[in-house]
Amino acid sequence: MKPVLKILKHRFEEQRAMASPPHVRAIPGTTALVLDSPHSGTHYPSDFAPACAHAQLRSEEDTHVERLFNFAPPMGAAWVEAFFARTYVDVNRDTTEIDVTMLDAPWPHAVATDPQQLAKIRLGKGLLWRNTDEGVAIYDRKLTVAEVQARIANCWQPYHQALEQAIDAAHARHGYCIHINCHSMPAVAAQQATAFPGLVHADFVIGDRDGTTASSELVNAIRGHLQGLGYSVEYNHPYKGVELIRRYSDPARQRHSIQLEINRKLYMNEQTRAIHDGFGAVQSSLRSLVELLLGMDIRCIDKTV
Repeated sequence: MKPVLKILKHRFEEQRAMASPPHVRAIPGTTALVLDSPHSGTHYPSDFAPACAHAQLRSEEDTHVERLFNFAPPMGAAWVEAFFARTYVDVNRDTTEIDVTMLDAPWPHAVATDPQQLAKIRLGKGLLWRNTDEGVAIYDRKLTVAEVQARIANCWQPYHQALEQAIDAAHARHGYCIHINCHSMPAVAAQQATAFPGLVHADFVIGDRDGTTASSELVNAIRGHLQGLGYSVEYNHPYKGVELIRRYSDPARQRHSIQLEINRKLYMNEQTRAIHDGFGAVQSSLRSLVELLLGMDIRCIDKTV
C-alpha cells in the first residue's frame, strides 16, 4: 500500500474509533466500596439490528441509575458502568447462558445447565435477550456465532475485567470489600420480566442470592438503614441477584456483594423516562447509604465468617 493511502487509512480508522463511544467506564476508588451499574447503558451498536421499536428496548434500561450515584466516585467509591444497552449483551449473565435457538449455527462453547440460569433463558433473558419484558420479540433473524462472540469480547469481557479489578484493588487496600450492584426496577413487574408478572414492587429490593454473597450483618445494616428512611424493602424477592454478585463474592474472604434494586417510580416518570421531583430525595437517601457503608469495617461487625 502506498504511504499516502496508509496515512488516509490510519486517519479513517482513528475517526471511526472516535465515532464509537467506549463500552465501559471505570473510575478507580480509594475506599473498600465498589459500585457498578451494568444495565443503565443507552448505546445501541450499529450491528444490533433489532426488529422491535427502539422505545421498546429503551424501557429495559435501568434509566438514570448512573445519575443517581454520580456523587459516589468523588467520595472514594470505585465505579464501573456499561455504556452499551443490556439488550445488546447482558453482562449480568454468564457466557454459558446462551439461548441456542437464537443462533444460525451450533454454539461451539459450553452452555448453561443450572436450573436458575435455564429459567432466565426460558424467559428470554439470557446473555442475548430474545424478547422484551413485555414479550415483544427483539429479532426477526438468527444471530451468527461470530457476532455473539464479538459482543462477548468487546463488551462482556471488558466490563467483567473492570469490575474484577476494582474489587481486587479495594480488597487489597483494606482487607475487605463491599460491592453494591446497582439496578432499577419498574413499579409493577411486566409480563415476562420475572416469575411474578404483575407484582407491585417495594421501594427497594436487596438481593444476596439467598444469603450466599454477603454477610447477614451487612444485609441487615442496609435493610435497616433504608427502612429507617421510610422506604419499603424486600429481601431476595423477586430479585435475588445474578451473575455479577455470584461471580465476585466470597464472604468467607471478606468479599461481600449485594444487588440493590431501586423502584423507578421514586425518581422518574416511567413513560417519558424524565426525572421528577423525587429524584433529589432518592439521591440524598443513597448518599446517606454510601456514607454508612464507607464508615463501616465489615470485619468488625461480621459474625458469620
